[in-house]
Amino acid sequence: MTRVAAVDCGTNSIRLLVADADPATGQLVDLDRRMTIVRLGQDVDRTGRLAPEALERTFAACRAYAEIIRDHGVDPARTRFVATSASRDAENRDEFVRGVLGILGVEPEVITGDREAAFSFTGATRELTGRTDLTTPYLVVDIGGGSTEFVVGDERVTAARSVDIGCVRLTERHRPGSPATPADIAALRADIDAALDTAAATVPLTEARTLVGLAGSVATVAGIALDLPAYDSAAIHHSRIPFERVREITTTLLSSTHEERAAIPVMHPGRVDVIGAGALILLTIMERTGAKEVVVSEHDILDGIAWHAAEERE
Repeated sequence: MTRVAAVDCGTNSIRLLVADADPATGQLVDLDRRMTIVRLGQDVDRTGRLAPEALERTFAACRAYAEIIRDHGVDPARTRFVATSASRDAENRDEFVRGVLGILGVEPEVITGDREAAFSFTGATRELTGRTDLTTPYLVVDIGGGSTEFVVGDERVTAARSVDIGCVRLTERHRPGSPATPADIAALRADIDAALDTAAATVPLTEARTLVGLAGSVATVAGIALDLPAYDSAAIHHSRIPFERVREITTTLLSSTHEERAAIPVMHPGRVDVIGAGALILLTIMERTGAKEVVVSEHDILDGIAWHAAEERE
């Protein structure tokens, strides 16, 4: 076993995974897995810069994660920090890079959308190999805060595309009401449809046979569909949510007030304002691809980063 630490810093959240990995058997054993909502991408779509308060929230989470990584005795050479959409787009991303390096001693890798897609595919599908109840090729969809990744493949990636729609970016761009009006929803849908047109030019969205959904918006929709009394990662992981249920939940979320969404047992406080846009992205993808269900994976880009940390020097 190789002990690794992986950090995924996205537009809405920063996540840590410390695990023991065995590339020979494909076994990844979690030692510590956690998430903090930091909203690094606050207003970046409008300003093109990372806000000072967003950077400080992110650096505070990094300080906490650095302590956990040290406590688990992870070799710095086996620690990977990957930053995605918000930091990729920001004019002042060098300030972000310097801050992370100073705290963790690891330089963040600000990855391309295609690289992000590959990590997500590895994390989501590695443990699905050999399952007879799921048909390949897979379409892995990672709905993040600032971007959504589309990846098609079997045991390896055959096509991938990242597009700039995510639950935070769309919410900040269109400022839907609470509840959202029909005009709000139409504006969101138009943006999503345009992004799907872009993705479809590269990725054969309708050729996949199994839709695998990743990240917080998808997991939250699954938790609601399963009527969980609290967020339960084990129950959500590999759950299969039918299209009709996704449509019902999306309609309810968009027509709910802030207080009604906040009262949902599985809802993280940091997702209350953005979950409507995230659910609508998922629903629109299912409509476009004709998917009858979404297989929800709690293993995603973070797990893909961990595998890369374990294998890159093997």
